[in-house]
Formats: sequence, C-alpha cells, structure tokens
Amino acid sequence: MSQQKTVVFVCIENSNRSQMAEAFARIHGGNDVRACSAGSRPSGRVNPRAIEFMHEIGYDLTQHQSKSLDEFNGQEVEVAVTMGCGDECPLVRAKRREEWQIPDPKEMSPDGYREVRDLIEQKVIALLATLPASK
Repeated sequence: MSQQKTVVFVCIENSNRSQMAEAFARIHGGNDVRACSAGSRPSGRVNPRAIEFMHEIGYDLTQHQSKSLDEFNGQEVEVAVTMGCGDECPLVRAKRREEWQIPDPKEMSPDGYREVRDLIEQKVIALLATLPASK
C-alpha cells in the first residue's frame, strides 16, 4: 500500500494561485499525492475568475473552499509551497519548502490569467516529479 505525500500550496487569501495549484496537483498527482491549499488570511471564497479559467481546461473549482493555515498547525507535510505572497507558513511543518514567486493574476487580463494558470500547472508537474517514491 502506498503512502500519500501531502503537498500544501499557500497564499494569503487562498482564492487564486494556491487553489489552482491544488487542482493541478490533484489532476497530475493521482493517488500518490494528497493536495491541499490554505491561506494565512483566507478570503472565505474561491475567486470566480479562478473558477472560470480552470473550467476552461475541464476542472471544477467550485468544489474547493478557501481554507485557513490553522488546519495544518503541527501537521507534517512533504512540501509546503508559497506562491509568491511572502507568507512563511510557520504553522506548517514541512520536510521541504519552496517559494515560487508567481504573480497574482487577480487583476490581470484573461490572457495574463491563463499564462499564470499554465505556469502554475508546469511548476506543479515539475514539483511532483521530485517527490520521493511511495513505499
């Protein structure tokens, strides 16, 4: 039986970038990955534009919720990824941390938003390839 690797994507509001990253980790990670996202000050909703642009590629982001980092207080995860918002996620105990410096697409044009979405997908795929093999 394989043991899932937990990956947490963190952004302040947990409404755009981290939500898309969680979705891509679910899409590409299969049963080996438990993908999560959270925010230090969650907005309480997933941005409608994130829902729209993920819908374009066939993913239903309406099933996601904006969550707090408090849910990970003391829990160890394989990787904690901050999306470029400057959060350090002190509550998350991670074997590895990454800072991706992805621009916030909230106010971008549709094409700019798609570029950020596609960049997040590429980075998630690359991240998943570096995870230790399941036992």
